[in-house]
Amino acid sequence: MMTQVFTPMGLAVTIGFLVFVIAYMNAPRFLEWLRWQSIGNRDYIIEKLETMFIEATPNQVLGVMIASALVPGLLVFILCLPNLIPGVVFGSAAAVLMWFAPKAVVNNIFQRRVERFNFQMIDGLGLMANGMKSGLSIVQALGMVKNEMPNPLSQEFDYVLKQTQLGVSVEEAFLNLAKRVPSEDVSMFVTAVVILKETGGNLAETFETIVYTIRERIKVHQKISAMMAQNLTQGVIVFCMPFGLMAMFYFSDPEFLKPMFTTPLGWVLFGAALFLQLVGGFLIYKAVQIKV
Repeated sequence: MMTQVFTPMGLAVTIGFLVFVIAYMNAPRFLEWLRWQSIGNRDYIIEKLETMFIEATPNQVLGVMIASALVPGLLVFILCLPNLIPGVVFGSAAAVLMWFAPKAVVNNIFQRRVERFNFQMIDGLGLMANGMKSGLSIVQALGMVKNEMPNPLSQEFDYVLKQTQLGVSVEEAFLNLAKRVPSEDVSMFVTAVVILKETGGNLAETFETIVYTIRERIKVHQKISAMMAQNLTQGVIVFCMPFGLMAMFYFSDPEFLKPMFTTPLGWVLFGAALFLQLVGGFLIYKAVQIKV
């Protein structure tokens, strides 16, 4: 009798019932979480795109999010056929992971844009310092940099100038710049402008000091990035190796992995291994992230 209760089908029904009960008891929180993962992520992506001067409608963003989840999930499911259980497991996992891919991609693009902005500030602030030494105002110096420098520095400085033309004070326009480009270098630049505009001071010399600081920070960052690149590569290889071995065993001898997906003990061991692998990958990622 006990052996019949703990068949894979019986265990699956039991787990499904427990999941239903837990989901029903936490329905409000679960619905709020789903809303944030759909509408919240969509609005977040739209906000980031607008910050980068990229136009996109809510329907377009939501369509990309859905396609990025469904297409990989279906492909993985089809590749696993005729084995339904591995197909459902790996297909669902791929769909869930790829649902977050658009947000991760947009964040990566935004971060690279911030890094380009920081790098361009070296030449941009140098031009501003020279222009102000020759008698230009800070607004005129901004216009000169906007015309001479490429994007994204040109875009952001042009946006600052447009705000001042609409009646926004120079200080407030620069504070908005610090919000749009979250960077310590930009924050240092904006703070210097706001303080010296209120108290008086030599902005040209301050800009030259900021340029020196940014240049030295970039040098240190490049050295650390070069040293950590090898560790990151090793971490990626170690993280991907178990999945590669599983794929190799699955396509060469599917029966070898069958107990992992058809027995309760296999499900438990697979879940534990996957959890530990994700924890290890997260720790490796944190270990190679050094803020300069």
